[in-house]
Amino acid sequence: MRRFLCGLAVAVLGSGLVMGQQAQKPWSTTLGKTVLLWPNGAPGAKGNDDADKPSLTIYLPKGENATKTGVVVAPGGGYAHLAMGKEGEAYALWLNQHGVAAFVLKYRLGPVYHYPVELEDAQRAMRYVRAHAAEYGVDPGRIGMWGSSAGGHLTATAGTKSGPGNTDAADPVDRVDSRPDFLILAYPVITLEAPYAHVGSREYLLGDTPDPVMVAWLSAETQVTKDTPPTFLFATTDDKTVPVMNSVMFYEALVRAGVPAELHLFQHGSHGAGLAAANPQLSVWPDLLIKWMRERGYAASTDPVAK
Repeated sequence: MRRFLCGLAVAVLGSGLVMGQQAQKPWSTTLGKTVLLWPNGAPGAKGNDDADKPSLTIYLPKGENATKTGVVVAPGGGYAHLAMGKEGEAYALWLNQHGVAAFVLKYRLGPVYHYPVELEDAQRAMRYVRAHAAEYGVDPGRIGMWGSSAGGHLTATAGTKSGPGNTDAADPVDRVDSRPDFLILAYPVITLEAPYAHVGSREYLLGDTPDPVMVAWLSAETQVTKDTPPTFLFATTDDKTVPVMNSVMFYEALVRAGVPAELHLFQHGSHGAGLAAANPQLSVWPDLLIKWMRERGYAASTDPVAK
């Protein structure tokens, strides 16, 4: 493994290296309505409370979305709750600042809901945005997904288990592809296998005594193919919650499959950092992300002027 890590183009930044972000520009955004993914009730719903109704909250930039890019954002929370603030709205506003549309996903959670409900919610979110792309000013072929922690697992799963859609479906949303065009993974849960699994995420997703076959099936590092979307990963080496090897294993699988990938590892940093604006050790990571997005054409070379 040491030889493997040394041979890969991985950016590992020590705690003594601090790179300042550019001065923040005012966020410019239009907060749209929150829409239910299934207006007439989600399949498999076990009640009629807010937690039983997966939804998207829509954030559209007021400035030009020059690349017509959109991103579905899946907050983390161990499949038990959702960090809708720092891993949902904060990401959406950051994307809007850079001229990218954002759609924050509220998906159903354990212990009430188990797999495949969470993945069905994520796939429906991708299909919903793609089916309404013209309405939101995005290109249906330029819609990515961004997930953190357990939301990263959901994002990686959506990227490795996408579906083409049913062209004969009565619902137009179900007719389109659920595959994200690119993935952004922040300190993600990837594997459900020991010794690197985040046990809480596994239990809330699959229950207290999960089927070993399902554990393997939902360990995303084993599901990568050449068709997995291009991926950006960020993690910290001393993450005490989700072992950094989750990111390393997914990156290794991507490289072996010939999928474009970029991994940035920082030496120090606690789990759940979000954009890490107040942490000088980690605050550079969003700069690395926007650089990657621009290089791949998912964000304009310069930020739009706020209006």
